[in-house]
This record gives sequence, C-alpha cells and structure tokens, in this order.
Amino acid sequence: MTSRLAAVSHERMHLALMLVLTFTTGIVDAVGYLGLDRVFTGNMTGNVVILGMAIVGADDLPVLGPVVALAAFMAGAALGGRVLRRAGGAWTARTTLLFTAVAVVCAGLGTLLLVLGETPGETPARAVALPVTAALGAAMGVQAATARFIAVKDVTTVVVTSTITGLAADSVLGSGKGGGSGRRVLAVALILLGAAAGAALLRWHLGAGLVVAGGLVALATLLGAVHARVAARATPRVPA
Repeated sequence: MTSRLAAVSHERMHLALMLVLTFTTGIVDAVGYLGLDRVFTGNMTGNVVILGMAIVGADDLPVLGPVVALAAFMAGAALGGRVLRRAGGAWTARTTLLFTAVAVVCAGLGTLLLVLGETPGETPARAVALPVTAALGAAMGVQAATARFIAVKDVTTVVVTSTITGLAADSVLGSGKGGGSGRRVLAVALILLGAAAGAALLRWHLGAGLVVAGGLVALATLLGAVHARVAARATPRVPA
C-alpha cells in the first residue's frame, strides 16, 4: 500500500486532494447560503454581489452576514499566508496543520449545531448564525490560502469562475488549446455536486453538511500528509 502511494506523483495527488476540497466547499457554501441567511463562506464574489445589492435595499438581502464572512475570510487567508510564508515544498507539516484546522472548525461547528438542535429549514438566531459564519469564513480563507500555496492549476477549491473561463476560452469554440479541460470540468462538477449534497443534508439538519465536509477535509489532509512522508522516504538521497 505504501509503495503504491509513493508511486503517485505529487501533481496527481495534489490535484485529487484539491478536487476533494472543492467538493467540500460546495457543501459549506450550500449550508451558508441556505442555512445562514444567504451568506457565502467560501465564494467571496457572491458575498460582494449580495452586499452591493443589499446596500440599496434590494429584496431584503443581508448586510451584516456578508460583511462578517468577508472580514473573516480575509483574516483566515492572511493567517494561512503568514504560516506558509517560510514553508518549503508544496506539502509540509504547516500545510497539514492548516488543513487540519479547517477540518476541525467545520466538523466542530457541525457537531455544535447538532447538539444545539437547530430546527431543519429554519435560519438559526443571529447570536448563533454570525459566529458560525465568521468561523466558516475564516476556515475557508485558510483553505484558500493553503490551496493557493500548493498551486494546482485551475483548482482553487473555493471558486470556479476562472476555471469556467479557462474551460470555455481554451475549448474548440475558443482558442482550441484544450489544456487542462479534464480537471476544469471535474472542478466545476464537484463544486456543483458538493452544493447539491449540502442542500440535501440541510433537509436533515444544518450541522450535517458541516460534519461531512469536516470529515472529508480531514481524510484529504491525512492522505496528503502520508503521501508527502512516504514520497520523501522513497526519494533517493544525493550523496554529499
């Protein structure tokens, strides 16, 4: 098992793991938008647009929630950048630490909401919703910064607008280059499926999707850490 894992290239492993995280972002954003009063905790473009419309009073849209999510996301991304500024290599102990933090926050919040017994289909009280929004926004900011450091092309884990642009621009109808079309299609499909899964889990309980997302992030983190370790052991050392 270890030898098979070591045989997988860093590029293929990191792509697979970032695609898993893209799926979890779909879950988290579905929970945020449908369960936390129309707030995105991963897709900040959506929050900026909602905030712009809310400022002029369009359709009773929320203002405080998107502001909290934006501020928390930026704080989380700044933290991730700070931790990784002197990291060497794509996957290190610091990478593992940051992704583990994301998993703990998601699973922990989901468990807390399950314990609180929020009623399915109802938005929780502001005293609960805003702290949950802030924590999820910060976690998604950390994830985005860490994924940016790993730098898998076309897979940011939190947004797919640029991925869709590249897919269309390089398609047969565009430039015809076609490079990376497979991973782009997967990224778009997985965030869509994640959102569908999050919406489905929300029918059962607000915390269910977050528990599932946290578990998947934890699994991806463990696999990434183990792969980095066995791959390092398998790499022949150059004599001094």
